[in-house]
Amino acid sequence: MYKVDSLIQVANSLDKPDSILYLTDLAISNYPGMAPDTILKYANRALQIAIKMDKHEWRAPAFFALGDAYKTRGELEKSIEYYLKSIETYEIFSNHIGVASAFANIGSVYTVQDNFSNASFYFKRAIRVFKEAKDSTRLATTLLNTGELYREYQNLDSALIFFQRSKVIFNRLNYSIGTAYNLGNIGLVLAEKGQIDQAEENMNRAIAILEELGDRYPIAVYQTSLADIYAKRGNYNRALKFAQSSLNIGIEEGLKEQIRDASLKLSELYKSAGNSDEAYTYLKQYITYRDSINNEETIRKMADLRTEYEVAKKQSEVDLLSEQAKLNRMVAWSAVFIIALLLVLTIALLKIYRIKDRAVRIVRQRRRVIAAQRNKLDEVNKTKDRFFSIVSHDIRGPISNFQGISGLINVLAESKDVDGLKQLGSMMEASAKEVSELLDNLLEWALSQEGRIPYDPQIISLREISQSNLNIMLNMAIAKNIDLVGHLPEDVTIKADKNSVSTIIRNLLSNAIKFTPEGGKVTLEISEKAGIGVIEVKDNGIGIPQKKLENIFSLKGTRSQWGTKGEKGIGLGLLLVHEFAELNNGRIEVESEEGKGTAFKIFLPLNRQ
Repeated sequence: MYKVDSLIQVANSLDKPDSILYLTDLAISNYPGMAPDTILKYANRALQIAIKMDKHEWRAPAFFALGDAYKTRGELEKSIEYYLKSIETYEIFSNHIGVASAFANIGSVYTVQDNFSNASFYFKRAIRVFKEAKDSTRLATTLLNTGELYREYQNLDSALIFFQRSKVIFNRLNYSIGTAYNLGNIGLVLAEKGQIDQAEENMNRAIAILEELGDRYPIAVYQTSLADIYAKRGNYNRALKFAQSSLNIGIEEGLKEQIRDASLKLSELYKSAGNSDEAYTYLKQYITYRDSINNEETIRKMADLRTEYEVAKKQSEVDLLSEQAKLNRMVAWSAVFIIALLLVLTIALLKIYRIKDRAVRIVRQRRRVIAAQRNKLDEVNKTKDRFFSIVSHDIRGPISNFQGISGLINVLAESKDVDGLKQLGSMMEASAKEVSELLDNLLEWALSQEGRIPYDPQIISLREISQSNLNIMLNMAIAKNIDLVGHLPEDVTIKADKNSVSTIIRNLLSNAIKFTPEGGKVTLEISEKAGIGVIEVKDNGIGIPQKKLENIFSLKGTRSQWGTKGEKGIGLGLLLVHEFAELNNGRIEVESEEGKGTAFKIFLPLNRQ
């Protein structure tokens, strides 16, 4: 305080030059902790000196200081008015730091008004400028105020992030007043999070620093929060002491916001203590100050001031552009104008030609795409019709068997023919297996056509998955007296989807057993050739005619075929094998000779790891 007292003595001297008095008045106005009335006095005098000396650029700091004074007093409309005046002057002289500082303080005003969107908008603009200018002190202060905005809106975690960012900068700069504000504001967040012991410690440390600096504005804020802490502990006398002290500071310094908050806290404390008269008195005082800060007329005028500023700024830009255009028109020669016009026409014609040519090419390309899609759609419809024809035909047999068997069961049951019932049971089991296999393959094929088959590539041991499927198909082979052999000499690891590879092996083994006569042989062999994993299933069965081989992996041609023991098949299994091989980035080959047997080979990529 000794420094500011010396400045006031200089300011009150009558024998100093106006330039010295101006600088002294501004220094007093910007000194931390000054009462708002004192700021108003010296900021107004600084403004008058700037006007008297016709120093237009000197007006901006004076306007800024007046905005600070009215903000502290809670006269937010006047505060916005003077901040906007400072911005207009700073922009004339390209003082970006001054403009950003005004933006930051306007953000603080909107924080008091509970206008989160506007406050956040101005804080962000200020932070961007301060970062670019590497102005650490102002950046830290704006981060601190942004954290306070988030605290007001109960976004406590975001508030702590901004406070911690500003704390790092203040500590690096050894800026004591910033450190004090930071400690206190973090204490406010901790108090709202319920960490009241740590909150009390932070705010007491902040108050101690601020009392040495003579800055009473934040002390009133922290004392109101301490009153709330002691109320939660049940110590109402201590709580009342802090709330009353906060109110006294607000009254002495003319701080409307602090008078409002302290009055509300005193009303709550007296209500809890059962003193309804005092509670009512302070409640009326709270409502009076709250309305004076947040009344609708003030908010409307603040919005009008901001709109007028934006409109004036845009109009200035328009006027400047108009003058430049007029100058350009006056300087231009008619010959240059004609040449430019011809050039524009040439470019326009060229562009029109290119657009037309591009349009023609696009139309042709789209026609080709539409024709291809139409052909593909026709093929899909034909495939669909063929597929339903095959399925309806081949599912009718097993279902008819069920219908006939159901009538025979009653007859055999009445005659107590156990052997006949056992035979019917075997027939039903065979029909059920046919229907189950048909429906399983049908479902998997339909899912693959819709692109809904789960595909989860992983490292797979071909020996393990092959042995598993050999075990599954063993009973089927034994039932037909077929020798089912697995040649699994070495482990081959591939990277593929386990379920689809298992389906490939199972369908190939099932087909081989189905079309191999009793006493025949089916072999499953795995190997590695030229960096590719190979699965081979071969049999010495009836083989596949050459005509069927051409369309074996599609729905073209005749699909239904009977096995060597009357088993029914429609070829969906081989469709799945083909599509699942491609799904796993592989391919399939088939060799067959009628009467001698068939060999299928699946080639899948190895695990490169």
